[in-house]
Formats: sequence, structure tokens, C-alpha cells
Amino acid sequence: MKPSITKAAANEKFLPLMRELARAYQAFAAYDALGYRDSDLTTAQADVIFTLGNTDGRTFKEIGGRTLITKGTLTGVIDRLEQKDLVKRVTCTDDRRCVLVTLTAKGKRKFGKEFPRQIAYLKERFDRLSDADAQAALRSLKKIRELF
Repeated sequence: MKPSITKAAANEKFLPLMRELARAYQAFAAYDALGYRDSDLTTAQADVIFTLGNTDGRTFKEIGGRTLITKGTLTGVIDRLEQKDLVKRVTCTDDRRCVLVTLTAKGKRKFGKEFPRQIAYLKERFDRLSDADAQAALRSLKKIRELF
């Protein structure tokens, strides 16, 4: 490959934005994970619990669409939550191929404790943004997401 082509690629104007977006996500993910240091939940487990909270349950497909957990990983996360008696699988009455994941009573208590605590933890950081900055960031992130 010609050095001039690689040099041109390395100078693309979107690269600083791409790097900053990745760094922002990494910083958020690291901070978010610290919020579970006193919990017996992993970030992925909490994501599932929070997605199921205040619902009558969701299918695997719905959970996958609302979380950042890959399909292959989701089954293992649900298995571990089931072992902790936080969720249960329920076969849908109208379609036996359909499996709904619901919170158990213990899972509902866990959601009631962990969700407000984690939201308060994250709120401390997000409250540092002005309303105008938060709205501008939201608009920019939506535009970026729509590109892909």
C-alpha cells in the first residue's frame, strides 16, 4: 500500500470524533461498572434486571433489543440470574416457542433496591451538564446513530 494512501486515511477529519466517542463510552462504562462494586450483580446482569423492572416480563428478543448484551451472551446472563433466583423463564401460553423472562419476587426486590441507587449514582455526573449541553449532546448522538 502506498504511504500517501495510508497518510491520507490517518488524516480523515472524522477520526478525532470517532476516538472521542469511543473514549466517552469507555469512561461511562467504567464509571457505571464502579456503581456495582457493592452489589452482587455484574453490569450485564443489572442491565437485564433494569430492563425487566416495572414490566410483566420480556422475551429474549425484546431484552436483546433494549440492552447492549449480545444474543450469545444473553442466555448465560439469564442462566446466572436464574441461579440467583432473580428471574424465571415462563413459556408463553399462545406460543410454546416463545419464552418470557420475568423477575421473581426476589428479583423485584433487587430491582427496587439497585435501580434507584444506580440512577442516583449516575445522576451525580449527568447533573454536571447544563440542560442546553445535555440537549446538544443528545441531538449529536442521535445524528451519529442515524448514520449507521
